[in-house]
Amino acid sequence: MATSNLDSSTSIMESVEIPRFHHTPFYCEENVYLLCKKLSADGIAKSDGSDLFVIFISNEHKQIPLWHQKASHRADGVILWDYHVICMQKRKDSNLPHLVWDLDSSLPIPSPLSTYVSETIRPSFQLFSEFQRFFRIVHAPIFLHSFASDRRHMKDSAGNWVHPPPSYDVIVAEDGTMHNLNEYIDMSPADVVKSIGDDTKNDVLAQRLGVLVSESQLEEFFSLVF
Repeated sequence: MATSNLDSSTSIMESVEIPRFHHTPFYCEENVYLLCKKLSADGIAKSDGSDLFVIFISNEHKQIPLWHQKASHRADGVILWDYHVICMQKRKDSNLPHLVWDLDSSLPIPSPLSTYVSETIRPSFQLFSEFQRFFRIVHAPIFLHSFASDRRHMKDSAGNWVHPPPSYDVIVAEDGTMHNLNEYIDMSPADVVKSIGDDTKNDVLAQRLGVLVSESQLEEFFSLVF
């Protein structure tokens, strides 16, 4: 992921280790990939990751404002990403809030879904249409089998890295696919589900690219179908 012109700074953040979790700035999709594996391996999530959901946030214009982001140089933490990726954990106890894991956030990690929505997405903040955000919800077990990135999107036209890559090998899908990140972040209003119901849940649990929901449907999806 990369910033847009809301934040004019071009300084590159050094790779850091957030306690317990590997984190490489600007590689949120890979951070979440490793996060899902570690949450499952450490017993924080189910061993098969079935209580985890990967959420890609973007839009047609690849301009989405999010607040409380560490990469921001503004007091309110707002930044304009081309896309962002987070992990949502469904709690076993229905009385407990669903949790959002965003390793790029300055909010507590994890944060309750309702808190994350109100503080980071800020639906009450009026945005121009080109900044409206869409959310692709993908079941983590499917994501871990299917996602691939050779990091081509992080190179400029001369083949130089825009941001330093992680030190580990690129992520290759189980079927041998080398790169499909673009499929996850390609979003159009026409692809947003018309309504939330059992069929939406079934699609998330079965479809490689999950489902695309609007900002107003995000919390509704997790409250109604899980």
